Amino acid sequence: MTSTDPPAPDAPEAPPAEAAGPRPSAPARARRGFRRWRRTRPFWAALWMSLGGFVIFFLPMAPLGRILQVGVGGIAGMAGGVVIMAMALLVLALPSQRHTAGTIAVIAGVASFPLSNLGGLFVGMGLSVLGGAMAFAWLPEKPAKRPDRLARRRDRVTDGTPVSPASVGSGSA
Repeated sequence: MTSTDPPAPDAPEAPPAEAAGPRPSAPARARRGFRRWRRTRPFWAALWMSLGGFVIFFLPMAPLGRILQVGVGGIAGMAGGVVIMAMALLVLALPSQRHTAGTIAVIAGVASFPLSNLGGLFVGMGLSVLGGAMAFAWLPEKPAKRPDRLARRRDRVTDGTPVSPASVGSGSA
């Protein structure tokens, strides 16, 4: 080998197995995926709404003959529970509709008070109102803060003269 020969390329080294770390198990990956999905939706609000709707729906459940004797009151209570559970599913499926679904769940929860055995003995009504309020108040995570584009625009000067404050604004003094 002479001094003018190029050095032989080194063989790529495989990273040690310990440096890469063990690959997470399937349940761990599933849990992480569920957590990521859950954080993009008002999950807890939907859970409380569905529990409230479940209580309101099943508390007046009786044999069909008994419900027919009760009449519209038993059916109206069951319908309120179904509406609340449907709003819980809507909140999970379409988080952008959380305001509408939350409002409807609160209204149906309060309406269940006279329609369904004191709103599922206050438990169903309370859970529905809590879940509806949580859905209404839920905000998605804010995206990562990006650099201020407006500041860069302000720093850039097109013709070398700054804009006078009088030319910016609504025109009223």
